[in-house]
Amino acid sequence: MSAFDKMRIDSGLVRQLAELLDQTGLSEIEIQNGEHRIRVGRAISVSTAGLTVAAAAPTLAPMAAPADHAGMVKSPMVGTTYLAPQPGAVGFVTVGKQIAAGDTLLIIEAMKVMNPIVAPRAGKILQVLVEDGQPVEFDQPLVIIE
Repeated sequence: MSAFDKMRIDSGLVRQLAELLDQTGLSEIEIQNGEHRIRVGRAISVSTAGLTVAAAAPTLAPMAAPADHAGMVKSPMVGTTYLAPQPGAVGFVTVGKQIAAGDTLLIIEAMKVMNPIVAPRAGKILQVLVEDGQPVEFDQPLVIIE
């Protein structure tokens, strides 16, 4: 009898995890209980068919690698980005806009919770590195503040 034969798989739990992936837009989720671990993943394809965007995320001319910039704001979580408070509304920030510390830069939706991502300092928006509705990973660059 192999180790796989001894392991009981809770198909209900696997279904719940798969549903959670669909609800949150995550690409994978993993849970562990003692020495048993379950990872459920899926491929994500992004389509713009039928998508109306109020304004494309503008960027400036190519510059140094964004990850090297001191004003980089990175994602504190996995989720879906929204650049405006609601569909069709004016975005929170645009390239060249002056912002104050604490201003909302964008929203990341994670597990049906809207999490505002705020500016850690005052400055001018140099680049917006994500698009509206784009899935993001933890620590992914979002915005550069000059």
